[in-house]
Amino acid sequence: MLTSTDVRPRPSYRPYRVLVRSVVRLSPSFVRVTFTGADLADFGTEGLDQRVKVLLPLPGIGYGDFVDDPEVLATGAWYTRWRALPAQQQNPIRTYTIRAVRPHLSEVDVDFVTHGDTGPATAWVRRAQVGDQIVLVGPDAGSPDSRVGIEFNPGSATTLLLAGDETAVPAVSAILESLPEGTVAHAILEIPRAEDCLQLRLGSGITVDWLPRGAAPAGSRLDPAVRGWLAEHLSAGARAVAIEELSDIDVDSALLWETPSEAPTGSLYAWLAGEAAVIKSLRRFLVRDCELDRRQVAFMGYWREGKSELS
Repeated sequence: MLTSTDVRPRPSYRPYRVLVRSVVRLSPSFVRVTFTGADLADFGTEGLDQRVKVLLPLPGIGYGDFVDDPEVLATGAWYTRWRALPAQQQNPIRTYTIRAVRPHLSEVDVDFVTHGDTGPATAWVRRAQVGDQIVLVGPDAGSPDSRVGIEFNPGSATTLLLAGDETAVPAVSAILESLPEGTVAHAILEIPRAEDCLQLRLGSGITVDWLPRGAAPAGSRLDPAVRGWLAEHLSAGARAVAIEELSDIDVDSALLWETPSEAPTGSLYAWLAGEAAVIKSLRRFLVRDCELDRRQVAFMGYWREGKSELS
């Protein structure tokens, strides 16, 4: 635990060696893994769409000492040490969002989407058992920058729109359950199948549309649903004074990640995450066609069809 004598500036993110406490299948496509570890008492507690890195163990190797070195923990140098390793000794890294944090119990929940058995994360979670060791890289509550990795920032907006595919479901779920009573918010979530609709604890002003796509391509139901909702609900007060130019982003070679540095002042705030090409198309629609102020929208390409995550 942190003490009054712990005054050295701490990095915003650090590795946590943890154990699997439980594995629960929520639906055909979602698995919740609860991690535990003594130093998770110092894990950042903001929740929302907090990103973490999951470092997966290498067969026959596990992890190098770069996640245990005290200097690494003090300076945040784990990534530099990881990059310096030979390729065959680099643990695969995948990015997820936190579903829940219980520091008083030293527990963190991460909801995984399972897509076949082709990726290292899906392969790991399909075989995960209680007691398995893994490494999370997440926020340190003792750091002044512990909110790094949280993009949700609605400011004074009176209406919230959150939209994404199954990879955004954990973040959107955590955000919706954190909103104060009386908040007006709508979520549009595309999921692989009808059985993937999850039960959420929602306030009276919050609604969710679950859109099973079946065998259709990613985004095939999300894109028209977002456009339709905006056509029905977008008011003149949400539009920008001047339309801003949009730079093109090649989502095959670059990360689509645009979040406002300032809190929005308009009536609507939109948060969108999912397959990068789908989000890119919606980005163009919201900013160019709907004339939304760039400070009112957050766009995040969580993944790219046919591409592995860039480390």
